[in-house]
Amino acid sequence: MTAGSLHSSAAEDAGVIEYIRYRIAEHRKLEFELAYATAMNLLEQSPHCLGCDVARSIQEPTSYIVRIEWDSVEGHRNGFAKSPLFPKYLAAVRPFMGDIEEMRHYERTGAVGRIGAGVG
Repeated sequence: MTAGSLHSSAAEDAGVIEYIRYRIAEHRKLEFELAYATAMNLLEQSPHCLGCDVARSIQEPTSYIVRIEWDSVEGHRNGFAKSPLFPKYLAAVRPFMGDIEEMRHYERTGAVGRIGAGVG
């Protein structure tokens, strides 16, 4: 399949992606980024977390998106959230809970692509 095509396979369709949108005041950006550095270390220790990252908007530097790939909603809610890692994770991010604008789980669709595919 080529970039941008419809494609479906069990491996690619597995898991869910959690997106958390934050609005972080300018004076708290460093504190937020350091808190998520700690949180990411904890997430990476969970077998249910398949990957995670934090991105900041270029157009609106107070807007952040945290992306966490989970093996399943069940793995997130009943695996990680009930593990000994969760209280430590929550302690790291708790100061920013009031700054959340959206927190949802998403599933992949059949529309997939790869960066750089077809270039060259």
